[in-house]
Amino acid sequence: MLRIENLRKNYKSFSLDCTMEVRPGCVTGLIGQNGAGKSTTFKAALGLIRPDGGNIRIMGRDIGEFGVGDRQKLGVVLSDSGFSGYLTVADTVPILSNLYKDFDKPFFLEQIKKGGLPENKKIKEFSTGMKAKLKIITAISHNAGLLILDEPTAGLDVVARDELLDLLREFMEKDENRAILISSHISGDLESLCDDVYMIHEGKIILHEDTDVLLSDYAVLKMDERQYDMLDKQYILRSRKESFGYSCLTNQRQYYQDNYPKLAVIKGTIDEVITMMIRGAVL
Repeated sequence: MLRIENLRKNYKSFSLDCTMEVRPGCVTGLIGQNGAGKSTTFKAALGLIRPDGGNIRIMGRDIGEFGVGDRQKLGVVLSDSGFSGYLTVADTVPILSNLYKDFDKPFFLEQIKKGGLPENKKIKEFSTGMKAKLKIITAISHNAGLLILDEPTAGLDVVARDELLDLLREFMEKDENRAILISSHISGDLESLCDDVYMIHEGKIILHEDTDVLLSDYAVLKMDERQYDMLDKQYILRSRKESFGYSCLTNQRQYYQDNYPKLAVIKGTIDEVITMMIRGAVL
């Protein structure tokens, strides 16, 4: 659905060099700190900024050949975009009907009602969660094949995030060929939604892993200096000196559980992996 190869974009204080792929039927997460390059990658993939090099193919076509008609099959949510605050939901219906030939008005209005969004209230008076719901509902209401979502759950409470994630799951369940690329700094969203995740740091992809593998095989090992000196380090990805000794990130949790039963083994989460990949040292 989306293939990015050696995408490069250079700014005065930042350079992006990114390769990644979003496959049909998959939800792919892009994770990283603020300023790591997530939004730059999204904007380049959408043709909103001109890259300095690399190739982008989206839904089987080169980005340079991806025209207005092709973009009908994209559902997009960007963190810094949205409807004018002076419009109401009712005002957006004719706009969307004219923008998208496959706009599903009954579905849109049904989701608006289910989401508790008032049709005749100005959008500027909506809460953060209501605005986020409106953007997601819009993105999934015109039979898109690929959703590109930049931090769609940012600033939402737990209930609002869960409601939005349910909408995305329902979107995927309706067609096995659909796909989603989503960025988020809230690891729980990605753990429960994504099939695979890419981690970006300072403009470069530093890790790509299936979510199931990350959660089952990755772990953080805690040990004192003596244990660290005796440790077989062939499966250690990162290590970090701590006040008590060392923390080490591995992608072979079972190996260390079987061979080093006295080590403290903390099952990997996306948060743990992010922290160790960014702050830990390569052996």
